[in-house]
Amino acid sequence: MKNQAFNSILLDISTHLSQTKNSVEEGLQWVCETLKNNLTAYQWVGFYFAEPITKTLHLKAYAGAPTDHTVIPFGKGICGQVALSNAPFVVPDVTLQDNYIACSVDVRSEIVVPLFLEEKNIGQIDIDSHQPDPFGEEDTQFLEAICKLIADTYGNALLEI
Repeated sequence: MKNQAFNSILLDISTHLSQTKNSVEEGLQWVCETLKNNLTAYQWVGFYFAEPITKTLHLKAYAGAPTDHTVIPFGKGICGQVALSNAPFVVPDVTLQDNYIACSVDVRSEIVVPLFLEEKNIGQIDIDSHQPDPFGEEDTQFLEAICKLIADTYGNALLEI
């Protein structure tokens, strides 16, 4: 059931990104809102992009409650760890994670998937959920496909945001 929803949403995102002339920021915002509005476990969706010189991640688009965490150092929290590991990170229960940055008392779980451009980790998609343990391998594969679609659609323009 989840895969059917994921396939439908991925097709909608692909169609929208290929048929509109939005800026990168507008496209990323549309993706965030689409995921948050169509997947019940995705209560907060955001894209962070790396600033390699300062070794920080910068929030460029999100849907959900506002956050104070608009800049995250590499290595700090789940997002910062993904910036260093270059691998997806699923946290079924954030209360059991030592290196976790609490964005909201309501968050129970998180998934972060890196976004690669020409095999270089330039950013990531970050999903928070108010449900414990809603993310599985299907979510990881789905979010990897979204990140690839975004990299293929926007290419080097992602480096300019």
